[in-house]
Amino acid sequence: MSYPTVLVQKVSVAEEGLLIPKQLLAGVQEVEIRRDQHGIFIVPLGFEDPILQLGAYPVMGEVTDAAEYHDRYLYQP
Repeated sequence: MSYPTVLVQKVSVAEEGLLIPKQLLAGVQEVEIRRDQHGIFIVPLGFEDPILQLGAYPVMGEVTDAAEYHDRYLYQP
């Protein structure tokens, strides 16, 4: 099993805020900045989450096992 490469870089917070190195934002045009009790999160925008496409092409016809074996039908048009 392989895991994605994680880039981590420590930066200082200046009076104006924080400058995020461009290499950490490769391919990103827009981000959302979130803050909660657990931390500050920078989330890239503009990338489509594939989980949101589930149900876009429902299993049609006489299929009776779609709930149990949905992976078999997921990518069939």
